[in-house]
Amino acid sequence: MATTRDWLLADSPTSRTQAGAGRLYRLILGLLSNPLTVLGLFIIAVLVTTAIFADLIAPYSPIRQNLSVRLQPPSWEYLMGTDALGRDIFSRVVHGSRITLTIVLLVAVIAAPVGLLVGAISGYFGGWVDRVLMGVTDIFLSMPKLILALAFVAALGPGINNAIIAIAITTWPAYARIARAETLVLRNSEFIAAVRLQGGSAARIIARHILPLCTSSMIIRVTLDMAGIILTAAGLGFLGLGAQPPMPEWGAMIATGRDYILNQWWVATMPGIAIVIVSLGFCFLGDGLRDVLDPKNGESK
Repeated sequence: MATTRDWLLADSPTSRTQAGAGRLYRLILGLLSNPLTVLGLFIIAVLVTTAIFADLIAPYSPIRQNLSVRLQPPSWEYLMGTDALGRDIFSRVVHGSRITLTIVLLVAVIAAPVGLLVGAISGYFGGWVDRVLMGVTDIFLSMPKLILALAFVAALGPGINNAIIAIAITTWPAYARIARAETLVLRNSEFIAAVRLQGGSAARIIARHILPLCTSSMIIRVTLDMAGIILTAAGLGFLGLGAQPPMPEWGAMIATGRDYILNQWWVATMPGIAIVIVSLGFCFLGDGLRDVLDPKNGESK
């Protein structure tokens, strides 16, 4: 008697639902077979859970000051110590996970679709369209992301919303390059030629056939880039151009703790550890997704 596993792993699925479920099941099996990917999934799951239930997890207010307990070392009462204003660092790190997750998600939602669309249009049409779009893309790629983000934030003004916009503006060109390379391969394929013969317009071909096939590569690149997005956001916060006080943003917390790094090391170290752990989590997950979703890796093995 056929089991659910046999149904999911069938070589010849009988319906679109079975095919989709089988692909998802194989993806999950592939991810779970890599210990580092599992660790990355665990770290990101903890980040998401912490962000959702921050009010329940944090024992104290992240912004309320209590000068009578300022610069207390880590203890059972204050797990990560307190800062110069007597605020519990653990509570601030917990609530800061919301800001970090918000920045990562919004940048990905803004930058990835823009880069995907620009790259697909450039690769499909070619000619002067390709030269213009890729010329603009190369201008952005020629400058370091952090420097470019600093320039945009300086022009837009400090703040978390402007920081998200600035990071998104500096992130999309890499996605455009990937989408263009994928589109150059796909646009001359037989199934695209068949769609053209059936009267399919360029917009339909790009939206219904090319963009979905570029999604796998885009997911891999976005996941790997999330660590860089976190570091860029922390850099802007450290320089005072990102989240503004008293928001518990990790980069800003490190900036306020640098004056106490020698004697009260925990003030700057704890949010720094949070940045490193979350960045590693996204890197581990991105590597695992690349192994599972990239067909070239499967061929090489």
